Amino acid sequence: MWREAAAAFAVVEGDLMGSSTARVAGTQTDPPGPTLAIIGHIDEIGLIVTNVDDKGFLVFAGIGGWDPQILVGQRVEVLTAGGPVAGVIGKKPIHLLREEERKKVAELRDLHIDVGAASAEEAGEAVRVGDVAVLAGEPLELHGGRVASRALDNRLGAFIALEAARLVARDGGAPGDVVAVAGVQEEVTMAGARTTAYELQPDAAIVVDVTHASDAPGIDAREVGEHPLGGGAVVARGATLHPAVSGLLLDVAREDGIAHTVEATTGRTGTDADAVHLTRGGIPTGMVSIPLRYMHSPVEVVQLSDIEACAQLVAAFARRLTADVAFAR
Repeated sequence: MWREAAAAFAVVEGDLMGSSTARVAGTQTDPPGPTLAIIGHIDEIGLIVTNVDDKGFLVFAGIGGWDPQILVGQRVEVLTAGGPVAGVIGKKPIHLLREEERKKVAELRDLHIDVGAASAEEAGEAVRVGDVAVLAGEPLELHGGRVASRALDNRLGAFIALEAARLVARDGGAPGDVVAVAGVQEEVTMAGARTTAYELQPDAAIVVDVTHASDAPGIDAREVGEHPLGGGAVVARGATLHPAVSGLLLDVAREDGIAHTVEATTGRTGTDADAVHLTRGGIPTGMVSIPLRYMHSPVEVVQLSDIEACAQLVAAFARRLTADVAFAR
């Protein structure tokens, strides 16, 4: 779907990992403008079947970081060779828990997937060990221009990368090539961003991901910073992010009147930026994030205006990225 949308305005390619790129050619030729990669990861956290017990229940493990409490009672789709198989995540009912068991939080080993099979043989006809599963549920429109869904982390980043490239193409291009990337496997190894950045060899990169919104109950803004829903794009500054990229992002946001806040990162960002900036001889990398509530859950919440602000900021950055922008330190 991402590639089909990109084909309307860009040159689209895919690779052996499953990542996708959409390139909008630059307008500056003598000297050529710098190539900018805009990277969002398109994978989501999930589950993987590790065993089928003798009663037909599926034992599973997490792919990516899960809070097991979120999984209790969820509906899932197991992605099999024959198509999606519906199931539910079950655990021992509270009525049957001993007093000491009620005081403990559920762990993954306490849970199972029930696809309705009556035996291991019946389950094995539909599901194999190694099949993966995702939580089921459609996106939900909330009040105030807000949306709830699973996988907003980080299909929104992949969308913003694509939308920023589309805005650049609509406005006649940027000085250098702009390459939107929908990278795979960020939640497990950051492999898609690493291999794509190696192949593209961009002069600069912006990674687009999500960050914790500061206006939800239990979130201490003193620790995460002030990034409420509706606050706009979140521009990161930190030890592993290139100061020239972060600085230009902030200059563009101020000059163009784009709503934004600033986030500090002390070391690893926990995003594809950690892989991209170390690729080859080093790639000057910045990070733009969307404020998001309830990360790694099926009810992640964002505000649509923040998504628009991120796309506008990255597109404006690309248009300002000329051959005379210096990254050497």
